[in-house]
This record gives sequence, C-alpha cells and structure tokens, in this order.
Amino acid sequence: MKYMLLMQFSEKDVDFPKVEEWPAEDIRVHVQYMRDLNVELAGTGELVDAQGLDAPATARIVRANGGAPAVSDGPFAETKEWVAGWWIVDCDGEPRAVEIAAKVSAAPGPAGKPLDMPVEVRRIMSEPPAEV
Repeated sequence: MKYMLLMQFSEKDVDFPKVEEWPAEDIRVHVQYMRDLNVELAGTGELVDAQGLDAPATARIVRANGGAPAVSDGPFAETKEWVAGWWIVDCDGEPRAVEIAAKVSAAPGPAGKPLDMPVEVRRIMSEPPAEV
C-alpha cells in the first residue's frame, strides 16, 4: 500500500526558531538525518519519493481561468500552516506508515532536540477499475 506522509509546519505548534536562524551545524545534522532516513527507506524498498518544499513565499496559486492561466501569489499572509515536505512510501500497511512518520517527526532541530513536527499519514488511492 502506498502512503503519503506530509510534514506539516505551523507557527503555533513549534517551539524552535525558523530554520534560517539555526546554527549551520544544526542544519547539517537535520539534513543528514533526512538523507539517512531516505537511504534506509530506499534500502527496504519502501521509498517511492521524498521532497522538501521551498518557503511558502515562493508558492503560486494557478487557476484555469477559461484556458488562460491566472497566477497569484500564495499562500496568503494570514496562512500560518503549510506543508514543508513529503514522502511517498510503499509499505505493508498503515502501522508501518505510522512508524515511518514517527521517524520523520523525530528529525533533530536546534541543539539536536527532536522537532516533533506533525506528519499527516494518508493512503494513496488506487485508480478506479478499467471498466469505469
């Protein structure tokens, strides 16, 4: 079964500074933890994809607008939560997906303290039957 693990960021749920304010060594340790986790998941055959996302200020909202794309900045200033990154894993079931999500949540932050970031676990739906 495939699951998407969405690392959420919410200014109200954290007790650490913005990543840009972390000491360089803390950033290095955090990134290495994520790399090591991805290597571990690739080694078990469970990793499908994993990506971190750029800051919300770089996001754009696109609407079809009758065929001509309408692009606006987003998310908007009042947004306090956003997706910071994701993993797509192919594993035996929800208990294993939850176990992996807990490892993601435990990534080290400033001074090596686990971030305890919320990670949403969602099963990826399969395609409908061919006859539909």
